[in-house]
Amino acid sequence: MKKTLLKNVEIYTGEEVIDNGYLLFEDDKILAIGFMKDLVVPENTEEINLDSSLKAAPGFIDLHIHGAGGADTMDATIEALSTMAGILPAEGTTSFLATTITQETKSIEDALKNAANYRKHHNKPGEAEILGIHLEGPFINEKRSGAQPVEHIREPDIDLFKQWQELAENGIKLVTLAPEKENGLEFVSYLDQSGVVASIGHSDATYDETIKAVEAGAKHVTHLFNGMRGLHHREPGIAGAALLLKELLVEIIADGIHVRPEMIQLSLQTKGIDRMILITDSMRAKCLKNGTYDLGGQDVTVNDGKALLENGTLAGSILKMKDSIQNIIKFTGISLLDAIQLASVNPAKQMGVYDRKGSLAPGKDADIVILDENYEVFSTFCRGKIAYKRGGENSTL
Repeated sequence: MKKTLLKNVEIYTGEEVIDNGYLLFEDDKILAIGFMKDLVVPENTEEINLDSSLKAAPGFIDLHIHGAGGADTMDATIEALSTMAGILPAEGTTSFLATTITQETKSIEDALKNAANYRKHHNKPGEAEILGIHLEGPFINEKRSGAQPVEHIREPDIDLFKQWQELAENGIKLVTLAPEKENGLEFVSYLDQSGVVASIGHSDATYDETIKAVEAGAKHVTHLFNGMRGLHHREPGIAGAALLLKELLVEIIADGIHVRPEMIQLSLQTKGIDRMILITDSMRAKCLKNGTYDLGGQDVTVNDGKALLENGTLAGSILKMKDSIQNIIKFTGISLLDAIQLASVNPAKQMGVYDRKGSLAPGKDADIVILDENYEVFSTFCRGKIAYKRGGENSTL
């Protein structure tokens, strides 16, 4: 089997920076990382000599993405997931959770079965890997529905979830729910005990109700500040609890639209670099022109970077992970190494896949993004195979 060697590149492993380093991988696994001065080139190795201005980093992991390139998880087709898995490496994303939306039961079930089928039979190296499913809704609060269709919201239902998890072939890894709803705490506890991450989102829970949810096993907050009871000096709400409680990791949409840059800076200073995760929450219009697109059976108008329902409600984003990296550095002044922790390390740990994803180390998947000096994507490898190269036939950004 031929080995691939990346040479003369600055390597951001996720834990440290190696100046003038090399990275060797074979098939889908990393074999070795080190300094060029220590390099011994093995036989039968393809050598790729990179410009010294380029940086190698672990591929980004997007735990909350509905769609891209005209495709959506809820389309429930192999073609839709193939489009998403094929286009995301252009923004540096090498794995993701296919995210559903509140919808009628059959639509959700079709999406779950399709994702399970795609993961088992179609998701090959050379495209972003679907780590599982993020079930966003329908077990949420209509008061904080945002762009989730209110008519399909339902009470938390453990028996129904068990049926869905069976259809998904145990692929549901993260569930966004409102713990204050009837049976909500029992549902959180069940998810935690079954190894699924319970995330508080699209919820009107008070601070005290959020505390109870954490005690029941909640570990995650869906798109902090959006779709939740906000921060008030007499009622800290979910937002206040999320900032205070170390048990909760928080997602943030760093597009400067969903959350003001100053609030992102405040959140990062409060939570710390190890308790925040960058997500896109992007919908099918990402990578397409301004226009009107579908999200959960609703028309969404995309114009100048904003995706809005007819009533003006924000409806996901068209944010790319590479732009999220650039924005968080600009908004907060953190280093690229810290930004990589938010985009790669933390989501891998939260999903329990840090043994093979989220950092660059021997034995881990060869999920590698090469960035230029402006943090634009130069090329991406997904499990050892080239998935994107700037100017190549799959160059979309």
